[in-house]
Amino acid sequence: MIKKCLFPAAGYGTRFLPATKSIPKEMLPIVNRPLIQYGVEEAANAGMTDIAIVTGRGKHAIEDLFDNNRVIEDTIRGSDKESLLEDTNRLMETCTFSYIRQKKMKGLGDAILSGEPLVGDLPFGVVLADDLCIGENGRDGILAQMVSIYEQHRCSIIAIEEVPEQDTHKYGIVSGVEIEPGLYRVEDMVEKPQGAAPSNLAIIGRYILTPDIFDLLRTTPAGAGGEVQITDALKSQISNGGVIAYKFRGRRFDCGSIHGFVEATNYFYAHFFRQN
Repeated sequence: MIKKCLFPAAGYGTRFLPATKSIPKEMLPIVNRPLIQYGVEEAANAGMTDIAIVTGRGKHAIEDLFDNNRVIEDTIRGSDKESLLEDTNRLMETCTFSYIRQKKMKGLGDAILSGEPLVGDLPFGVVLADDLCIGENGRDGILAQMVSIYEQHRCSIIAIEEVPEQDTHKYGIVSGVEIEPGLYRVEDMVEKPQGAAPSNLAIIGRYILTPDIFDLLRTTPAGAGGEVQITDALKSQISNGGVIAYKFRGRRFDCGSIHGFVEATNYFYAHFFRQN
């Protein structure tokens, strides 16, 4: 069973300035719950209870979320507000949390490499918290679906979804052979293609990676945008042992954009919010 899940959370969140000048983007609330908590809950429900978070300057609020706050807890004890912390407290009891800083903002690949001391030499999940995902019609979450696929194929698994052709330049795009409905053996991938894209199958912020990815990232030069791209390291895995892309069953909200953030807030308020 995969126990470790890595959360790259060092980015500046500039699309949400000025709010993210003082609040980590991962702490922006969808209704009354921070974005990163949704991701940790998804990981825990997939059996990944060893949570490793790559942070940066000004991200202390993430650590505070998954820690005790005696002032607040004593203030609301015995009141109708006490239940509001139940889900967070349950995560604190179920999961372990460890943190490390990314020294420079050099891309997602570098952020994942920064987490190597926390992950070690075992396969692990990766969650980008600003991709908020839910399973389809009460099904397992995206990571839990991916764990089942990993158990069959024992190689890196990436989550994908179809996007409009005019949006392919915003994503890593994969091409490959469909070996089962919704399951592709990847033959190539391109980070944010500027010309014709090889497909409209876009990588989203859920991965299961095998530990050899770290050695590949160490020798991966900066790519698109002058950053170390995880797609470049995954391309090496394609030739060395294979990468599977999975068109997940569920829905994704791009909470790294204003539009997606508002869409997610409205959806979760309508479908999941419990008035207390």
